[in-house]
Amino acid sequence: MKTRKTVSPRAIAATAMMGAASAVLMLLSFPMPFLIPGFIKMDFSELPALIASFALGPWWGVLVCLLKNLINVTMTTTGGVGELANFLLGAAFVLPAGYLYRLKKNRSGALLGSVAGAVASAALSFPINLFITYPFYAATMIPMETIVGMYSALLPSVDTLEECLLIFNLPFTLLKGVIVTGLTFLVYKPLSVLIKGKGD
Repeated sequence: MKTRKTVSPRAIAATAMMGAASAVLMLLSFPMPFLIPGFIKMDFSELPALIASFALGPWWGVLVCLLKNLINVTMTTTGGVGELANFLLGAAFVLPAGYLYRLKKNRSGALLGSVAGAVASAALSFPINLFITYPFYAATMIPMETIVGMYSALLPSVDTLEECLLIFNLPFTLLKGVIVTGLTFLVYKPLSVLIKGKGD
C-alpha cells in the first residue's frame, strides 16, 4: 500500500517567502538603454525561483514565478500581458534547470540545467513577444511603428519586429538568464540550508 506524500510546511513557507522576494526584485528593475530600448528592463527576479527550483524541485520554482507575477499584476501597467510573458519565460527557465539538477545533483548538473533553462527562455521569448506581448502593446499602447523605431534608434538596419526580437530581445533574455545563474551559484549554498533545513 502506497503512502501519500505530504507537502512540507517548510517548503510552502519558503516558497511564499521566495515569491515575495522575487516580486520585490521585479520591482527593482532598471533600463539598459545602450543594449535595448528603455521600455525593456533588466531584473533578477528569477533568482529566488531558480534557488527554489534547485532546493525544493522544479515545480516549486515555477510556483515562485507564479506568485511573483500574481503580486505584481496588482500594480500592472501592461494589462497583465507583461506579467503573463514574464511568468512563461520564468517558468521556461527554472523548470528545465530544476529538472536536470534533480537528475544530477552537483555543480555540473546545476550549471547544465541553468544553461538549458536560459536557452529555453531566450528561444521562447521570440514567439511570446511576436504573437502575444507586442501585438497587445501595439493595439492598446504604442503603435508598432513606434516600437520598431525605438530599436532602429539603436541599430538603424532593423526595420521589422522579427529582426528586433532576434537581434535584441533574444540575446537580452539569454544574458539575463546567465546573470541570474551566476548569482545563484554565489548564494545558493547558504540559502539552501535555510530552505530545506539542516536535516533534509
